[in-house]
Amino acid sequence: MLTVLRNADVFAPEPKGRCDLLVGGERVLWMGASLADLPASLAATIVDLEGMRLIPGLIDGHVHLTGGGGEAGPESRVPPPMLSRYTRGGVTSAIGVLGTDDVTRSTAELVVTARALIAEGLSAWCHTGGYHLPPTTLTGSVRGDIAQIDRIIGVGEVALSDHRSSQPTLDELLRLASEAHVAGLMTGKAGIVHLHLGDGERGLALIRDALVNSELPARVFNPTHVNRRKALFDEALSLTSVGCHIDITAFPVATDEDAWSAAAALSRYFESGAPRDRVTVSSDGGGCLPRFDDAGRVVQMGVGDSGALMETIAELLRDGAALPDVLPAFTSNVSRLLRLPHKGRIDVGSDADLVVLDDSHQVRHVMARGAWHVRDGVPLRFGTFEER
Repeated sequence: MLTVLRNADVFAPEPKGRCDLLVGGERVLWMGASLADLPASLAATIVDLEGMRLIPGLIDGHVHLTGGGGEAGPESRVPPPMLSRYTRGGVTSAIGVLGTDDVTRSTAELVVTARALIAEGLSAWCHTGGYHLPPTTLTGSVRGDIAQIDRIIGVGEVALSDHRSSQPTLDELLRLASEAHVAGLMTGKAGIVHLHLGDGERGLALIRDALVNSELPARVFNPTHVNRRKALFDEALSLTSVGCHIDITAFPVATDEDAWSAAAALSRYFESGAPRDRVTVSSDGGGCLPRFDDAGRVVQMGVGDSGALMETIAELLRDGAALPDVLPAFTSNVSRLLRLPHKGRIDVGSDADLVVLDDSHQVRHVMARGAWHVRDGVPLRFGTFEER
């Protein structure tokens, strides 16, 4: 099936102006100022976007594809997010992680869930392992998992500075990072260590020690949740100057909380002058967002949602940010770090993961791999077991 998109105001993520696009075979086949009419025999579907903004599909780099939680007993295990939970928020690619529970949830389950989402029309990958060391693997090693399992691109989320972590030592972290890095070299995959940062006062100290005491490239160490404490965010900013890519989480933040919202954190990142290509934003979708008391007991619990990414973009735009400045942290920066060359951009040959925004910065239409998933804000496709 061929689809012609006319009169799109394209942000690729850089502004391209008014363009027509030809989509077929899950890819963007042509893009330019004006596409000539195609022969009727090709039966192309024509959609006039009437000047609405067209952006790349968002890449959510931290999602609990199989569900998260479990910190408050088995009844607190979060169910897996279904297909339209992603697409309604403009997310067309997701990277799965395990969290606290890497015993009853497994890397094998992550891989098969990623493949299920692919069968339903999304794009999905995952990391091997979880919070704890030694990591939960499929082949017996991180290097083996990345090298031999198509969907696995790195390791994580490995917990640091958190009472739920396995309290890894420097030597353990270096060994893990070397496994991921070498596997990345062998396969062309990301080969990163995606690192969960908790509230602990040690913050990013172990990552700084790893950079000083090894020859590993800084890009291998990818800390997330760096906006959960204001001092932690300042620490993370300093790591970008030596080559680390940091990940901001789009979770709810109260006005009196010692944390930055994703929108505030990204704005501060830009103001700091840090390299703009070394920051990403993810949702923690499907993950438990717990608060603990001093004894480590859960006193409050929320659930992450991939829709928080688009909400963050809309908030930044309402506050006066420019769309080309904001978009890379949700699209091209993620694809570059994760080495997903056909994602995060709109260009000839890229995957046809496309999101149309209305004047209120809301998702109007979503196309994933060349097929419509959302039209006029209404999902057209649903997960196999998803309620309509």
